[in-house]
Amino acid sequence: MELELRHFRLVCAVADAGSITRAAAVLGLAQPAVTTQLRRIEQSVGGALFERGRRGSRPTALGELVLARAKVLLSTASGLREDIARLAADSGSAPTRLRLGGATGRVLGGLVHQLTAGHPELEVTTQVSWSVEELAAMAAEGRVDFTVAGVCGDQRPPGGPGMTWRALSVEPVWVLLSARHPLAAREEVDLAELAHEHWAGPPGDGCLADCLVAACSRAGFTPLSIKEADVVSCVELVEKGDVVGVAQPLVRGIPGLVAVAIAGSPLRWRTLIGWHAANPAAAFADRVVAAARAAYRDIVARQPRYTRFLERNPEFGEEPPGAGVVR
Repeated sequence: MELELRHFRLVCAVADAGSITRAAAVLGLAQPAVTTQLRRIEQSVGGALFERGRRGSRPTALGELVLARAKVLLSTASGLREDIARLAADSGSAPTRLRLGGATGRVLGGLVHQLTAGHPELEVTTQVSWSVEELAAMAAEGRVDFTVAGVCGDQRPPGGPGMTWRALSVEPVWVLLSARHPLAAREEVDLAELAHEHWAGPPGDGCLADCLVAACSRAGFTPLSIKEADVVSCVELVEKGDVVGVAQPLVRGIPGLVAVAIAGSPLRWRTLIGWHAANPAAAFADRVVAAARAAYRDIVARQPRYTRFLERNPEFGEEPPGAGVVR
Protein backbone atom coordinates (compact mmCIF):
# COMPACT_ATOMS: atom_id res chain seq x y z
CA MET A 1 0.00 0.00 0.00
CA GLU A 2 1.35 3.43 -0.94
CA LEU A 3 1.06 5.86 1.95
CA GLU A 4 -0.92 9.06 1.37
CA LEU A 5 -1.44 12.22 3.38
CA ARG A 6 -4.67 10.81 4.85
CA HIS A 7 -2.68 7.93 6.35
CA PHE A 8 -0.22 10.33 7.98
CA ARG A 9 -3.16 12.40 9.23
CA LEU A 10 -4.61 9.29 10.91
CA VAL A 11 -1.28 8.46 12.58
CA CYS A 12 -1.03 12.01 13.94
CA ALA A 13 -4.63 11.84 15.19
CA VAL A 14 -3.90 8.66 17.17
CA ALA A 15 -0.77 10.20 18.65
CA ASP A 16 -2.50 13.46 19.57
CA ALA A 17 -5.58 11.75 21.03
CA GLY A 18 -3.60 9.12 22.90
CA SER A 19 -5.92 6.28 21.91
CA ILE A 20 -7.57 4.80 18.86
CA THR A 21 -11.03 5.29 20.33
CA ARG A 22 -10.54 9.03 20.90
CA ALA A 23 -8.85 9.41 17.50
CA ALA A 24 -11.86 7.77 15.85
CA ALA A 25 -14.15 10.35 17.47
CA VAL A 26 -11.93 13.20 16.24
CA LEU A 27 -11.79 11.79 12.72
CA GLY A 28 -15.52 11.07 12.64
CA LEU A 29 -14.97 7.36 11.97
CA ALA A 30 -15.99 4.12 13.60
CA GLN A 31 -13.29 2.74 15.90
CA PRO A 32 -12.92 -0.55 13.92
CA ALA A 33 -12.27 1.46 10.74
CA VAL A 34 -9.40 3.36 12.40
CA THR A 35 -7.96 0.12 13.82
CA THR A 36 -8.06 -1.56 10.41
CA GLN A 37 -6.48 1.42 8.66
CA LEU A 38 -3.72 1.71 11.26
CA ARG A 39 -2.96 -2.00 10.90
CA ARG A 40 -2.56 -1.55 7.14
CA ILE A 41 -0.26 1.43 7.66
CA GLU A 42 1.89 -0.57 10.08
CA GLN A 43 2.10 -3.41 7.58
CA SER A 44 3.20 -0.92 4.93
CA VAL A 45 6.02 0.58 7.05
CA GLY A 46 7.07 -2.81 8.41
CA GLY A 47 6.48 -2.42 12.13
CA ALA A 48 4.25 -1.25 14.96
CA LEU A 49 3.80 2.51 15.28
CA PHE A 50 2.16 2.43 18.73
CA GLU A 51 2.33 0.42 21.90
CA ARG A 52 -1.21 -0.28 23.13
CA GLY A 53 -1.87 -0.47 26.85
CA ARG A 54 -4.42 0.36 29.50
CA ARG A 55 -3.28 3.97 29.44
CA GLY A 56 -3.75 4.31 25.70
CA SER A 57 -1.46 4.27 22.66
CA ARG A 58 2.13 5.53 22.84
CA PRO A 59 4.38 5.87 19.78
CA THR A 60 7.17 3.34 19.33
CA ALA A 61 10.60 4.44 18.06
CA LEU A 62 9.37 3.78 14.53
CA GLY A 63 6.21 5.67 15.35
CA GLU A 64 8.17 8.71 16.52
CA LEU A 65 10.12 8.71 13.23
CA VAL A 66 6.94 8.48 11.12
CA LEU A 67 5.24 11.17 13.22
CA ALA A 68 8.13 13.59 12.78
CA ARG A 69 8.05 13.17 8.99
CA ALA A 70 4.25 13.22 8.90
CA LYS A 71 4.01 16.59 10.67
CA VAL A 72 6.44 18.12 8.17
CA LEU A 73 4.52 16.70 5.20
CA LEU A 74 1.11 17.81 6.50
CA SER A 75 2.37 21.30 7.32
CA THR A 76 3.96 21.65 3.87
CA ALA A 77 0.81 20.45 2.12
CA SER A 78 -1.32 22.88 4.14
CA GLY A 79 0.96 25.79 3.29
CA LEU A 80 0.89 24.89 -0.39
CA ARG A 81 -2.91 24.87 -0.44
CA GLU A 82 -3.03 28.27 1.26
CA ASP A 83 -0.55 29.75 -1.25
CA ILE A 84 -2.57 28.39 -4.17
CA ALA A 85 -5.79 29.80 -2.70
CA ARG A 86 -4.21 33.25 -2.24
CA LEU A 87 -2.92 33.22 -5.83
CA ALA A 88 -6.34 32.26 -7.15
CA ALA A 89 -8.05 34.95 -5.06
CA ASP A 90 -5.65 37.57 -6.41
CA SER A 91 -6.41 36.54 -9.99
CA GLY A 92 -10.17 36.83 -9.34
CA SER A 93 -10.94 34.22 -12.00
CA ALA A 94 -13.76 31.66 -11.82
CA PRO A 95 -12.71 28.02 -12.17
CA THR A 96 -12.83 26.45 -15.62
CA ARG A 97 -12.53 22.93 -14.19
CA LEU A 98 -14.06 21.28 -11.15
CA ARG A 99 -13.07 17.92 -9.66
CA LEU A 100 -15.83 16.18 -7.72
CA GLY A 101 -15.53 13.24 -5.36
CA GLY A 102 -18.26 10.94 -4.15
CA ALA A 103 -19.59 7.44 -3.82
CA THR A 104 -21.31 6.12 -6.90
CA GLY A 105 -24.85 7.38 -6.61
CA ARG A 106 -27.54 9.55 -8.08
CA VAL A 107 -26.69 12.79 -6.24
CA LEU A 108 -23.16 12.85 -7.67
CA GLY A 109 -24.46 12.17 -11.17
CA GLY A 110 -27.18 14.77 -10.79
CA LEU A 111 -24.66 17.33 -9.56
CA VAL A 112 -22.47 16.77 -12.61
CA HIS A 113 -25.51 17.30 -14.84
CA GLN A 114 -26.59 20.49 -13.07
CA LEU A 115 -23.10 22.01 -13.23
CA THR A 116 -22.45 21.22 -16.87
CA ALA A 117 -25.95 22.32 -17.91
CA GLY A 118 -25.68 25.61 -16.03
CA HIS A 119 -22.04 26.27 -16.92
CA PRO A 120 -21.30 24.80 -20.38
CA GLU A 121 -17.76 26.16 -20.27
CA LEU A 122 -16.99 24.19 -17.10
CA GLU A 123 -15.09 20.90 -17.32
CA VAL A 124 -16.26 18.53 -14.56
CA THR A 125 -14.38 15.37 -13.62
CA THR A 126 -15.16 12.82 -10.90
CA GLN A 127 -13.39 10.41 -8.56
CA VAL A 128 -15.31 7.82 -6.57
CA SER A 129 -14.73 5.98 -3.31
CA TRP A 130 -16.90 4.12 -0.80
CA SER A 131 -14.73 5.50 2.03
CA VAL A 132 -15.96 8.78 3.52
CA GLU A 133 -12.51 9.15 5.11
CA GLU A 134 -10.85 8.92 1.71
CA LEU A 135 -13.33 11.37 0.18
CA ALA A 136 -12.62 13.88 2.96
CA ALA A 137 -8.89 13.36 2.49
CA MET A 138 -9.24 13.99 -1.25
CA ALA A 139 -10.84 17.37 -0.48
CA ALA A 140 -8.37 18.25 2.28
CA GLU A 141 -5.38 17.38 0.09
CA GLY A 142 -6.68 19.19 -3.01
CA ARG A 143 -7.23 16.08 -5.12
CA VAL A 144 -10.88 17.08 -5.53
CA ASP A 145 -12.52 20.48 -5.17
CA PHE A 146 -15.81 19.27 -3.67
CA THR A 147 -16.95 15.90 -2.40
CA VAL A 148 -20.38 14.38 -1.88
CA ALA A 149 -20.30 12.02 1.10
CA GLY A 150 -22.76 10.10 3.23
CA VAL A 151 -22.66 9.39 6.95
CA CYS A 152 -24.85 7.14 9.07
CA GLY A 153 -27.26 8.73 11.54
CA ASP A 154 -25.65 11.52 13.55
CA GLN A 155 -22.08 10.42 12.82
CA ARG A 156 -19.81 13.41 12.27
CA PRO A 157 -17.99 13.58 8.95
CA PRO A 158 -14.21 13.35 8.97
CA GLY A 159 -12.38 16.59 8.69
CA GLY A 160 -9.84 18.90 10.18
CA PRO A 161 -8.87 22.56 10.08
CA GLY A 162 -10.33 24.22 7.02
CA MET A 163 -12.86 21.53 6.09
CA THR A 164 -16.44 22.73 5.66
CA TRP A 165 -19.47 20.46 5.34
CA ARG A 166 -23.02 21.35 4.34
CA ALA A 167 -25.94 18.96 4.81
CA LEU A 168 -27.98 18.31 1.67
CA SER A 169 -30.52 15.80 2.93
CA VAL A 170 -31.40 13.24 5.55
CA GLU A 171 -32.97 9.99 4.37
CA PRO A 172 -34.35 6.89 6.03
CA VAL A 173 -32.57 3.67 5.14
CA TRP A 174 -34.98 1.28 3.43
CA VAL A 175 -34.78 -2.47 2.92
CA LEU A 176 -34.10 -3.77 -0.58
CA LEU A 177 -36.10 -6.91 -1.41
CA SER A 178 -36.48 -9.26 -4.32
CA ALA A 179 -39.71 -8.52 -6.18
CA ARG A 180 -40.66 -12.13 -5.39
CA HIS A 181 -40.23 -11.61 -1.62
CA PRO A 182 -43.50 -12.04 0.34
CA LEU A 183 -43.14 -8.51 1.77
CA ALA A 184 -42.29 -6.76 -1.52
CA ALA A 185 -45.80 -5.44 -2.14
CA ARG A 186 -46.00 -3.69 1.24
CA GLU A 187 -45.70 0.09 1.68
CA GLU A 188 -43.57 -0.54 4.78
CA VAL A 189 -42.39 -3.49 6.88
CA ASP A 190 -41.54 -3.94 10.54
CA LEU A 191 -37.87 -4.71 11.08
CA ALA A 192 -38.85 -7.73 13.20
CA GLU A 193 -40.45 -9.28 10.11
CA LEU A 194 -36.93 -9.62 8.67
CA ALA A 195 -35.52 -11.52 11.64
CA HIS A 196 -34.79 -14.65 9.60
CA GLU A 197 -33.00 -12.90 6.75
CA HIS A 198 -29.36 -12.60 5.76
CA TRP A 199 -28.31 -9.03 4.89
CA ALA A 200 -25.93 -7.41 2.39
CA GLY A 201 -24.62 -3.89 1.96
CA PRO A 202 -21.92 -1.93 0.16
CA PRO A 203 -18.43 -1.50 1.63
CA GLY A 204 -17.39 1.60 3.53
CA ASP A 205 -15.79 2.85 6.73
CA GLY A 206 -18.95 4.16 8.36
CA CYS A 207 -21.06 2.59 11.09
CA LEU A 208 -24.09 1.47 9.04
CA ALA A 209 -23.48 -2.23 9.83
CA ASP A 210 -23.14 -1.45 13.55
CA CYS A 211 -26.29 0.68 13.46
CA LEU A 212 -28.17 -2.11 11.65
CA VAL A 213 -27.17 -4.63 14.32
CA ALA A 214 -28.24 -2.20 17.06
CA ALA A 215 -31.60 -1.54 15.37
CA CYS A 216 -32.21 -5.28 14.94
CA SER A 217 -31.34 -5.81 18.61
CA ARG A 218 -33.93 -3.23 19.64
CA ALA A 219 -36.42 -5.12 17.44
CA GLY A 220 -35.63 -8.32 19.34
CA PHE A 221 -33.27 -10.25 17.08
CA THR A 222 -29.73 -10.48 15.69
CA PRO A 223 -29.17 -10.54 11.91
CA LEU A 224 -28.18 -14.00 10.69
CA SER A 225 -25.28 -12.41 8.79
CA ILE A 226 -24.27 -9.14 7.13
CA LYS A 227 -22.32 -9.55 3.89
CA GLU A 228 -20.20 -6.73 2.45
CA ALA A 229 -20.31 -6.70 -1.34
CA ASP A 230 -20.06 -4.33 -4.30
CA VAL A 231 -23.29 -2.94 -5.76
CA VAL A 232 -23.52 -5.45 -8.62
CA SER A 233 -23.05 -8.40 -6.25
CA CYS A 234 -25.59 -6.98 -3.77
CA VAL A 235 -28.16 -6.62 -6.54
CA GLU A 236 -27.54 -10.18 -7.69
CA LEU A 237 -27.80 -11.62 -4.17
CA VAL A 238 -31.00 -9.72 -3.39
CA GLU A 239 -32.62 -10.56 -6.73
CA LYS A 240 -31.92 -14.27 -6.18
CA GLY A 241 -33.48 -14.06 -2.72
CA ASP A 242 -30.28 -15.03 -0.89
CA VAL A 243 -30.21 -11.80 1.15
CA VAL A 244 -32.08 -8.57 1.76
CA GLY A 245 -30.20 -5.32 1.29
CA VAL A 246 -30.11 -1.76 2.56
CA ALA A 247 -30.77 1.14 0.22
CA GLN A 248 -31.57 4.82 0.11
CA PRO A 249 -35.08 5.67 -1.12
CA LEU A 250 -33.42 7.56 -3.99
CA VAL A 251 -32.18 4.32 -5.54
CA ARG A 252 -33.29 4.00 -9.16
CA GLY A 253 -35.76 1.23 -9.85
CA ILE A 254 -33.92 -1.99 -10.67
CA PRO A 255 -35.84 -4.78 -12.43
CA GLY A 256 -36.54 -7.58 -9.99
CA LEU A 257 -35.92 -5.44 -6.86
CA VAL A 258 -38.13 -3.32 -4.62
CA ALA A 259 -37.10 -0.78 -1.93
CA VAL A 260 -39.55 -0.79 1.00
CA ALA A 261 -39.72 1.59 3.97
CA ILE A 262 -38.95 0.23 7.45
CA ALA A 263 -41.59 1.18 10.03
CA GLY A 264 -40.34 3.86 12.41
CA SER A 265 -37.28 4.56 10.22
CA PRO A 266 -34.74 3.15 12.73
CA LEU A 267 -31.81 3.87 10.37
CA ARG A 268 -30.93 7.24 8.86
CA TRP A 269 -28.42 8.46 6.29
CA ARG A 270 -27.21 12.04 5.77
CA THR A 271 -25.84 13.27 2.47
CA LEU A 272 -23.26 16.06 2.78
CA ILE A 273 -21.11 18.12 0.48
CA GLY A 274 -17.67 19.20 1.67
CA TRP A 275 -14.73 21.31 0.59
CA HIS A 276 -11.54 22.81 2.01
CA ALA A 277 -11.30 26.55 2.62
CA ALA A 278 -7.80 26.69 1.12
CA ASN A 279 -8.99 25.30 -2.20
CA PRO A 280 -9.29 28.08 -4.82
CA ALA A 281 -12.63 26.60 -5.90
CA ALA A 282 -14.09 27.36 -2.43
CA ALA A 283 -15.24 30.71 -3.81
CA PHE A 284 -17.55 28.68 -6.07
CA ALA A 285 -19.07 26.76 -3.13
CA ASP A 286 -22.47 28.51 -3.00
CA ARG A 287 -23.12 27.68 -6.65
CA VAL A 288 -22.01 24.06 -6.22
CA VAL A 289 -24.24 23.60 -3.15
CA ALA A 290 -27.18 25.17 -5.05
CA ALA A 291 -26.56 22.79 -7.94
CA ALA A 292 -26.44 19.81 -5.56
CA ARG A 293 -29.77 20.86 -4.02
CA ALA A 294 -31.33 21.22 -7.48
CA ALA A 295 -30.05 17.75 -8.38
CA TYR A 296 -31.56 16.28 -5.21
CA ARG A 297 -34.96 17.90 -5.81
CA ASP A 298 -34.98 16.62 -9.39
CA ILE A 299 -34.25 13.05 -8.23
CA VAL A 300 -36.97 13.13 -5.56
CA ALA A 301 -39.53 14.50 -8.03
CA ARG A 302 -39.04 11.34 -10.10
CA GLN A 303 -39.61 9.02 -7.09
CA PRO A 304 -43.40 8.98 -6.49
CA ARG A 305 -43.18 6.37 -3.72
CA TYR A 306 -40.63 8.42 -1.81
CA THR A 307 -42.56 11.64 -2.45
CA ARG A 308 -45.57 10.06 -0.73
CA PHE A 309 -43.33 9.00 2.15
CA LEU A 310 -41.99 12.55 2.57
CA GLU A 311 -45.52 13.94 2.73
CA ARG A 312 -46.17 11.66 5.72
CA ASN A 313 -42.70 12.12 7.25
CA PRO A 314 -41.61 15.78 6.83
CA GLU A 315 -38.58 15.30 9.11
CA PHE A 316 -36.84 13.65 6.17
CA GLY A 317 -35.77 15.06 2.82
CA GLU A 318 -33.84 18.17 1.88
CA GLU A 319 -32.15 19.99 4.74
CA PRO A 320 -32.81 23.75 5.14
CA PRO A 321 -30.33 26.04 3.36
CA GLY A 322 -27.36 26.76 5.60
CA ALA A 323 -27.75 23.53 7.57
CA GLY A 324 -24.60 21.56 8.06
CA VAL A 325 -21.47 20.93 10.03
CA VAL A 326 -18.60 23.42 9.85
CA ARG A 327 -15.19 21.90 10.75
